Amino acid sequence: MLPVISATTAQGREVVRTLSTRRFDLSSELEDSVREILEAVRDRGDEALVEYTRKFDYQGFSKEAIRVSQEEIEKAYSEIDDSFLDIIRTAIANVTEFHERQLPNSWFMTRRDGTLLGQAVNPVDAAGLYVPGGTGGSTPLVSSVVMNGVPAKIAGVERIILATPPGEDNRVSSHLLVTAAEVGVHEVYRMGSAWAVGAMVFGTRTIKPVNVVVGPGNIFVTLAKKLVSGMVGIDMVAGPSEVLVVADDSPDPHHVAADLLSQAEHDPMATAILVTTSNHLAEKVDAALEELTASLERSDIARKSLEDNGALIVVPDLEEAAAMVNSIGPEHLELAVKDPWALLPMIKNAGAIFMGEYTPEPVGDYIAGPNHVLPTMGTAKFASALGVETFLKRSSIISYSREAFVRDADSVIRLAEIEGLTAHALSIKVRK
Repeated sequence: MLPVISATTAQGREVVRTLSTRRFDLSSELEDSVREILEAVRDRGDEALVEYTRKFDYQGFSKEAIRVSQEEIEKAYSEIDDSFLDIIRTAIANVTEFHERQLPNSWFMTRRDGTLLGQAVNPVDAAGLYVPGGTGGSTPLVSSVVMNGVPAKIAGVERIILATPPGEDNRVSSHLLVTAAEVGVHEVYRMGSAWAVGAMVFGTRTIKPVNVVVGPGNIFVTLAKKLVSGMVGIDMVAGPSEVLVVADDSPDPHHVAADLLSQAEHDPMATAILVTTSNHLAEKVDAALEELTASLERSDIARKSLEDNGALIVVPDLEEAAAMVNSIGPEHLELAVKDPWALLPMIKNAGAIFMGEYTPEPVGDYIAGPNHVLPTMGTAKFASALGVETFLKRSSIISYSREAFVRDADSVIRLAEIEGLTAHALSIKVRK
């Protein structure tokens, strides 16, 4: 399915260069369309929401249906099985346990002259979670509810809302509704795409605005989040999913191939890369990819992803593999080697790192505990996973005594005058 490429050849160097400089280009024409949608929601509120939802999701949609009722949420519990409830509660518990350790504290420091300095950490007042319905509501991303909602709850956000598009029958998945209730979401709304983002940012008669918008979505959601960034906080402008597997000669080729496919099936634009010290393993993985792809429900998507964006790269040693990882900065990194802990100190740039052959990326997607909302397109070189801090803000606290003021006054005046800001200097002089 894929050629095996040596990293030491001109072709190999070009592949690595392309991966290291990859970008997620967003069409200016699409951006103009999304801007128009956002402006319509800002200006016409519920009316625009109903109009777009009727056009793209459910023709019989009405204003009264925008908010999912408590009765619908309670009914959803009767429509799911106990095993799902047990699994989702386990996932919530694991994600909660991990993210509780991220919660920063407010702090203060004092100086002998009476100066008190500190930092107050507070949650935002309201957060909006966007969750795609997926294929007319048939593939609800319940894991996204957990990964976005749990950190907001731990941060102490008083109002957490969820937006998801209705299916063709105007219903919202019972699995989504139950998961939202279990996480602690306060309000659920039937609305999708860019108009949902607009409603959460600007507010309507039915929906009060929020301070932070997070969650995955299609290109329209991504563009909408990009355009409203600065009006509200967002998690990130995410590109297509990525996985890079570093392997020696130890892993089962079918394990590696399956892990590459776990990301390739997301999107034709997804990236799946194997970097290995073993030419023999690369060839076996290629054969396994051909075999396993045929068995997938989303085989067409996975095949196109691999053919357009996949690569099997052979490197001389694991040190070279680590250097390649740091140059690429993948979203998901699997270290499928005999001793992943020895390799870990060499890794600087990756969204999440999966250690060893029995830690495939999907355990992180669903149940392990760390967040699965991760930086893509090389942004792992400077960005981090979504976490509790996404929903927090920090305020500096400064309290000077008279003694401290007198000590620093002339220095402040001097710096202000150098900058030509005489009113700054005056604020100090009048107190002297």
